[in-house]
Amino acid sequence: MAVNNTMKYLLLSLVFISTSITFAQQSSLFKVVLDAGHGGKDPGTMRGTIREKDIVLDVVLRLGKMLEQQSGVKVIYTRKTDVFIELRERAQIANKAKANLFVSVHCNGVKSPVAKGTETFVMGMSRTDTNLDIAKKENGVIFLEDDYNQKYKGFDPNNPETLLGLKILQEEFLGQSIELASEIEKNFQMTNRFSRGVKQQPIWVLDATVMPGVLVELGFVSHPEEGLYISSEAGKDEMAQSLFNSIIAYKNTFFNPSEVVFSSENHTDSVPAEPESAPIGNEKGPTVKGTHYKVQLEVGNKKIDLIPSNFKGLDQISVTYDNNKYKYFYGLETDFEACRKRLAEAKSKGYKSAYIVTFDTK
Repeated sequence: MAVNNTMKYLLLSLVFISTSITFAQQSSLFKVVLDAGHGGKDPGTMRGTIREKDIVLDVVLRLGKMLEQQSGVKVIYTRKTDVFIELRERAQIANKAKANLFVSVHCNGVKSPVAKGTETFVMGMSRTDTNLDIAKKENGVIFLEDDYNQKYKGFDPNNPETLLGLKILQEEFLGQSIELASEIEKNFQMTNRFSRGVKQQPIWVLDATVMPGVLVELGFVSHPEEGLYISSEAGKDEMAQSLFNSIIAYKNTFFNPSEVVFSSENHTDSVPAEPESAPIGNEKGPTVKGTHYKVQLEVGNKKIDLIPSNFKGLDQISVTYDNNKYKYFYGLETDFEACRKRLAEAKSKGYKSAYIVTFDTK
């Protein structure tokens, strides 16, 4: 009976995914849901006075404040205070918002004081005992909810047979989730944190959200030194900054309203007329007819000569003038994957905020 109910849930989710993807492609805002784990009657893992629910909420609020200062980004919180939010409600908040990204923030804790490090999970079916224990811990909050058996349609976080019912419905999102998880762990390592890596695990809230998503474990409260770090003001600032850098890098790679193919009437790669006060001798790079892709490097008020030495050695630079700003682009490709390689090259040169823009020229 549990299997049948689970399959009903999976089929309903598939229907929701198709409508959610369509909406996300039309939205001009990058919507990110920040989920501070646990809360209220559920303190999460604890060591002395250090409580998981307090740490993750503080980090999420700091992270959200940073993201809210970014143009084109909308932040949705599953909780902003010390309240208990059911797993189902957390997923519903993200799905109702038709978000582009879901980031759930947690802390680890075990009996041993030796275990330490960050790790980031994506939805998957890894069956190692250690990872399964973590999945049970994060899923186990279900038992604190009223009528959990009815709400989760027979899902039992302690039953391996039930866990097998959790499929990766949104396979097209898995690659993006792994990219974000890898970016998060890389940024943690840049602040000298020990990384336990990126892992796939059947965690309910990741399965129930129909968008790319990750569950981040900031560290172990049970480790004497790491517990003090992740609960400190400096540690929380540093972790929020690492998450912020990762989310912005993800946004710049996978999301940009310009990546929807524009008609030649509202987005071409020709250079609009400049005001009289603008520099004379407006340059532009080569153009092609039809759909093509470029890497946007930077935007500024000054006109820059289109030579490699001005762009960290990159050639094939073009420029547009739009809304009183110069926009500089690298490359011109008719194949999107080829442009992805251009993007990687630009980032390796130091253009960390570069992203791909799609043009449609008649």
